[in-house]
Order: sequence, then structure tokens, then C-alpha cells
Amino acid sequence: MDREFADGVKVLVPTGSLGAGVREEEIAYGMARGVHAIASDAGSTDSGAAYLATGKSKNNRGAVKRDLRILMQAQAEYGVPIIIGTAGQAGGDLNLDWTRDIVLELAEELGTSPKIALLRSEQDKAVVKQLNGDGRVKPLPPLGPLDDATIDGCDHIVAAMGVEPYVAALEGGADIILGGRSTDTAVLAAFPIWKRAPWGPAWHAGKTGECGAQCTEERESSGVLLTVTADGFEVAPLSDTNFCTPHSVSAHMLYENTDPFRLVEPGGILDVTRARYAQSDARTVRVTGSEWEPRPYTMKLEGAGGGKFQTLMLVGIQDPDVLRDVDGFHERLLKALYARTRSAIPAEELGEFHISLRMYGWNGTTGRPVPEGTPAPPEIGMLFVATADTQDIANSIAHACNPYFFHYPAVMDKELPSYGFAFTPADVPRGQVYEFKLNHIVEVDDWRELIRTEWIDLAETRNVREAVNG
Repeated sequence: MDREFADGVKVLVPTGSLGAGVREEEIAYGMARGVHAIASDAGSTDSGAAYLATGKSKNNRGAVKRDLRILMQAQAEYGVPIIIGTAGQAGGDLNLDWTRDIVLELAEELGTSPKIALLRSEQDKAVVKQLNGDGRVKPLPPLGPLDDATIDGCDHIVAAMGVEPYVAALEGGADIILGGRSTDTAVLAAFPIWKRAPWGPAWHAGKTGECGAQCTEERESSGVLLTVTADGFEVAPLSDTNFCTPHSVSAHMLYENTDPFRLVEPGGILDVTRARYAQSDARTVRVTGSEWEPRPYTMKLEGAGGGKFQTLMLVGIQDPDVLRDVDGFHERLLKALYARTRSAIPAEELGEFHISLRMYGWNGTTGRPVPEGTPAPPEIGMLFVATADTQDIANSIAHACNPYFFHYPAVMDKELPSYGFAFTPADVPRGQVYEFKLNHIVEVDDWRELIRTEWIDLAETRNVREAVNG
């Protein structure tokens, strides 16, 4: 490690995801302890494919701007870099540009002139096809080999980058780095690795801090302070009312990871089999023994695209006949809805379609059979989902099914029941369905094959502007 970091490289992680709520008092607390860099993830695949397919952020623009304002004020005051990964929720070019525009807007408002690096990880379809044709793209379970039609079906494709593009941007003097799709861990590990910290502790620190205070016991605060040293790392919350324990820190290796001891990243595997966790003070945990295994460089490809269209209806049911036989009612009603749709809409107009009923309060989340003998619930929420080639057809299916969905009896010889529609009109056009179409890795000789770096130097821009106006 660099001699100037003999006491460790300190990385402030302000929140688990940019826009979730940076706390000014926590930033002040961390900066007072000699922080060297600020790093935060800004997205993931957790919320589904729509954000990559459409290039939109899940987070409110005002919330992201508020968080960035606090961080950019700290950056300007203390001169430490800000590192943001998976910008705009999904890390595609549109997502990245959305975040870039907020940063430029704030720089103007704050009167600052940071040097900004944009790390673009969106992929051209022709490039992906060429890599696939060369045998360098491999599927991850449960998918099979990739074909050109699947690639063409994606609206946007990204490659998840590791630490190397961030290290190069830091070497280039970036004050603010806005990264496209990245592994959460890499965003936090990059600065210590740039400062020649050992890779094992740096990657493990990044994994531990990726969700901010999720690795603490109270989890009511937002951020953590990571200190990477020559033989390990320490983690502590940014709130003095919170604390870490060996359990809270070690448990985070279980988060979004099938193996609690090994984590695959671009260019290697983090191995924590020999890691040891110890309480170094009341609020801080020290970790030693983390190791890094270099491997051939691979990057995960994520591709998302739009498909069919959906319309929803929702009713609440307290009818005791339904609740005594939820599974049987579901089967009978679904069969009736399919029959009603086919009789009401001509086949040539209908095309391929699908209807599902999701019985929330029974098995709406999993769709799996409920064990025999399970007591009847007090009520269920029954969600109707019609999927078709166009929004108009999905709407027509819902309109055709509306009376059955609202009145279909559990016992045919009884008077018709009425269920409680949640909305009026009852049908809610949901729009296009988005899905992930790629779940593959690509083998590269150099990360620069797939990552492009763009620079915006606001100091130079302002100097030119002043010279022109001068």
C-alpha cells in the first residue's frame, strides 16, 4: 500500500443505493475521520427489467439530486473523489446520461468545476453477436446457448464491470466517476485497490459495505465507513448510535450470493473461507484472512427488452364458499375466463394470449400448492392479469372477463356473489411487459473491449467560456 495510507484507506459509503437517503450528519461524521473517497452503488437488477429496457430510473429525480448535492458539497470541500456505480438504476447509457445531467446541473448550482469520468458499459448488438460467434459468450443457469434473435430482442444490453475501469478513471484524475452497470462490490473496492491495498480485503470490504448500513445491527442509519489496511479491513456505521458485530458483518456474504464463502467477480473470486471477524471496539468489526483468486476475466451480460402487454383487475373476496376451497375456485374460474374470452373475441383478433389469477393471501406470491389442512384465510385479494400482443387486446380480454371475475360463484346453485373491486373502472392497463433476456458471461482479454470512458472537465469548459466572454 502507499505509505500515505499506512493507517488504512478510508472509503465512506453514504447509503446502500443513491437516492435512498444520504444523511448530512453521517457524511459530516465520516469526513471528520479523514475519508479518502466516497463510493456508492446506484442500482441493480432487483426491481426488474423495465429500468434497463426503458432507460429510466426507479428512483425519484429529486431524491437522487438531493443525495448528490450533499455528496458533491463534501467532495468540493474535502477534495475526495465520488464514485457512483450502476448509475440511474440499470447502468445503461440512458440511465448514465440521466445521472450525468443531474451532476452537471448541481455543479452549476454549486459553482463547482469537477472533472467527471463517464464509464459506459452498454453494448452494441453487433459486438455481442460477434463475441457470441467467437464462442466467448457462455450461458448462466438456467439459460442455454445465446442466439441472434435473443440479442435482437433486447432494447439495451450492458456488461457488468469490475474495478479496473474505476481505477483507470481515478488514475486519470477524476473528481466524480459515474459508472454504467457494475458489480456492487467493485464500486467500493476500486479506490483501495488503486491505492495498492491487497485485493482480498478490498473486495471483501466492498461486499460488506455494498448495502450501506445493512451490515450493521440497527440498520436505521444509512452509511458505513470502510477502512482497508495491509492485512484486513474494518467496518463501522456512520451513526454513533449504531454498531457492527461479527455476526452482522459476516452475514452479509449471504446477501445475493449462493455461496457464503466465495463470490465471483470480474477477473477473480473473493474467498472468505479463512476470514476471521473480531470486535475491535463497541461499534467496529475487524476482518482478516480474506483472499483473492485471480481468474480469466469475464463480465456478466444483462439484456432487457419489451414484450407483450398486460391489463390488471383486482378484487377482494370474503365469501366463505370461496375461502373454503380457494384452489378449486381458482381452477374453475380460470377455466371459465378462458372460455369467456374465446367466445367473446374472434380468434384472428385475439392471437396468443394468457390469463392468470393470483390469489394473494393464499399463494399469490409463490403460486405453489398450499399444504393440505391449511386454515382458510379471512380474505384474499384476487389479481387478474391478461397478457396479449397489444394493449387494446389485453384491455378487451379484461372487459370480456369483468362480469365473471366480479360475480363468479364458488357454488353454482347459490345466488351470485359480489366481490369488492379495488378500482373503478376495474381494469388497469399496465402497459408493456419487460423481461431480462440475457443471463450470460462474456470472456474478454481486456476490459477496454467493452467499456468506454468519456471525460467532462468543467474547469476547462468554464475557462473556455470565460475566455470567449472575456
